[in-house]
Amino acid sequence: MKMSRRAKRMHRNHKRNANKNGLNLTALMDIFTILVFFLMVNQSEVEVQNTDSVELPVSVADSKPEEQLSVLVTKDDILVQGRPIASVAEVKASGDEHIAALQKELEYHASRTLLPPELIEEGRPVTIIGDKETSYAVLKQVMTTCSKAGFNNISLAVNQKQPAGGA
Repeated sequence: MKMSRRAKRMHRNHKRNANKNGLNLTALMDIFTILVFFLMVNQSEVEVQNTDSVELPVSVADSKPEEQLSVLVTKDDILVQGRPIASVAEVKASGDEHIAALQKELEYHASRTLLPPELIEEGRPVTIIGDKETSYAVLKQVMTTCSKAGFNNISLAVNQKQPAGGA
């Protein structure tokens, strides 16, 4: 049986296109490489960043803190997110119940983030990282200031104590 021109042409095109039906793995590999790189860069557990000037107290707490605003109280300074706000000596000398510079900075951070309605009563979260030699009076002033600025959900950072007897 003789094939028409159209049938011959369709047969040839079908043979040509049969070789092109495979997947283009180059583009797929590029996408997976970018995805793996993105996941590696953005993978992180929440860890408190210690500085050499701060020695945290020890606790038996099991849970790690969530990532949130941090107030660092060193032997010399009070820092919010790593930015110096006030010196501990000035805070001790003032004798005020709250720290005005810290309250101003906390209110600034509060204005930059929206609080979900279910957390309004609980308050904004803040982690206070204080040197274990920091006096209670200074920590009390920091906590009072945090509370007045709307940061009522206060966590204190500590080093985890390993349970006695091994793993």
